[in-house]
Amino acid sequence: MATRSNTTAPKKRYRVGVATVVVVFTIQEEALKVLLARRAREPFRGRWALPGGFVRPDEDLDASARRKLGEKTGVTGYYLEQLGAFGQVDRDPRERAVAVAYYALIPSDRLVLRPSKSADAAAWFPVDEPPELAFDHEAILETARERLAAKLDYSTIAFQFLPETFTLVEVQRIYEAVKGEQLDKRNFRRAIQALGKLKATGKKRRDGFGRPAMTYRIKGPKDVEIIK
Repeated sequence: MATRSNTTAPKKRYRVGVATVVVVFTIQEEALKVLLARRAREPFRGRWALPGGFVRPDEDLDASARRKLGEKTGVTGYYLEQLGAFGQVDRDPRERAVAVAYYALIPSDRLVLRPSKSADAAAWFPVDEPPELAFDHEAILETARERLAAKLDYSTIAFQFLPETFTLVEVQRIYEAVKGEQLDKRNFRRAIQALGKLKATGKKRRDGFGRPAMTYRIKGPKDVEIIK
């Protein structure tokens, strides 16, 4: 009588790669722009993409996102927030991969573009007119844009775009650039000053062709605070 073997065939293991992708926003020329890198390698060689790459075995997700962003910009000390996970089965033609996306906000006066070995160019593009993007980065960019615009209504996240000193006109332009709409000047100033986060410097600066305007700075740490 044959005996049944107690051994079982080993289960096949499936490898799933984990990458981080960073949507980097800034305000330039009164427009919301996103940082893109042109890929120098396959897949999608020659196409523009968001900064990112696979996570190293010895680093966590936040560290990976900051490393990849640092390779592209050379900037540290910026605001970085996790956006979410994107795991469409065919998002990466090389292998099954899940991307954990972040978005970062950088003042335009701190920008230093420095492409890495995997990119032959890096440039800023208006978020409303990006080129064709690699992978699923178009969906990631759109999600990040929606998150940023929504968070403007209940937090001080817009202050991350501001230089050390600024005018109220510059603050309003940031809100308008992100929201994509014009805001009433009087109502906006009343609301922004009611937050109690701005401190007048006592100095004025000419903004365009108008009269010199008072400049301000942020009181205390430039942290993102929930206001509603």
